[in-house]
Amino acid sequence: MDDDSGTPAPTGLRATALLGRPKLWLIPTVLTGLLALLLSLLYMGGIVNPNRELRDLPIALVNSDTGKPLTGQQQNLGTQITHSIVTNSGSRAAGWRQLTRAQAQDELDAGKVYGALVIPADFTNSVAALTTTNATARPTITVLTNPGKGSLGSSLAGKISSTAAQQASLTIGKQLGAAATKADATQKLFLADPVRITTQVGHPIGDNSGIGLTAFYYTLLLVLAGFMGGNVISNGVDTGLGYADNEIGPWHTRRPTVPIDRTQTLLLKMVMTAGITLLSVSLIMLASVSILGMDATHIPLLWIYSYCAALAVGLGVQAINAAFGGIGQLVSMFVFIVLGLPSSGATVPLQAVPGFYRFLSHFEPMRQLSDGVRAILYFDARGDAGLTRAWTMIGIGTAIGLLFGFAMVQYYDRKGHKRLTPQPA
Repeated sequence: MDDDSGTPAPTGLRATALLGRPKLWLIPTVLTGLLALLLSLLYMGGIVNPNRELRDLPIALVNSDTGKPLTGQQQNLGTQITHSIVTNSGSRAAGWRQLTRAQAQDELDAGKVYGALVIPADFTNSVAALTTTNATARPTITVLTNPGKGSLGSSLAGKISSTAAQQASLTIGKQLGAAATKADATQKLFLADPVRITTQVGHPIGDNSGIGLTAFYYTLLLVLAGFMGGNVISNGVDTGLGYADNEIGPWHTRRPTVPIDRTQTLLLKMVMTAGITLLSVSLIMLASVSILGMDATHIPLLWIYSYCAALAVGLGVQAINAAFGGIGQLVSMFVFIVLGLPSSGATVPLQAVPGFYRFLSHFEPMRQLSDGVRAILYFDARGDAGLTRAWTMIGIGTAIGLLFGFAMVQYYDRKGHKRLTPQPA
């Protein structure tokens, strides 16, 4: 490496001589090992077995059956099936919500349920007709999916609903088999499983929506833009003010140190973050929507939301870096990315992850941001689809970042903790 005068630097120790120093190995080895272990536990711990962790996945249960009870029974079949599903203590996977058909559609459109199981109005009458000559069609139970809640969540809801409908069909089949004593072998085989189960999309989303995953990846882009942009700006300002060296390949520069306290430095970084985030968010939308054709509506709202979301992350990064110094980038990585991804609920439903991640989801930024993006992209920007909560949490997060960052740097300034000025070797 050459210094600014172009004079070759003197030759120092060789790497082979330093490899034998245990203290040189200690900190990098311990930190790298701990990071690898923590990342493995945190990321894999959230997705290893969603079925085992699944608890109370919201699914609508609609009983529209208006038929009269069969002979010798007090309730029609729709009511019996509903009661059996709701009172089933053998499975806690589903959190069934008994709703009308209109209420269920509204909850699907608001992203409040992952799917629905619908028993039609003529269900009991259709079943009763199977043992007579009046049968015109097999009784049908419909499973509705909600791909806007993510492919995995919608799939889990569809599987749970289909299993419940299949169990109901077998139960009805036993009743019909006992009553149809004169049926031949073919009829008995048909009556043993008489209900047809159909699957339909309850709330359609566009073909260019990544099967419900574009909301997650778009949110990840916003978080990365705020995280990486914040760190790049922080390092760039430190280099420009002479508090850090700039080294690119064999080129090394060191600018004169500018006299500035920590508070003014943080203010400078945050103002620059607010300005540069305008560009990064615009380019994210240009690439995602205009170039790649991602399905998106409410474009002005999406841009404003994207800017505020990325800015909140960027300001948080600046605050953490100012408070923690050299390890700030590592701390902010854990806050915004390492802990945020598995607790976001964007790929694996929060009802299917361990309790630790559900706890983190109450305040981890990525969960709050992804709910807002999902509401805008898939659920017509409805406030009750998560957008209202997302805006609220963006405001709270921004306020916390500003208060924490400036409180810390003003404390450092009052105590006289000046930033170290790099000195030539």
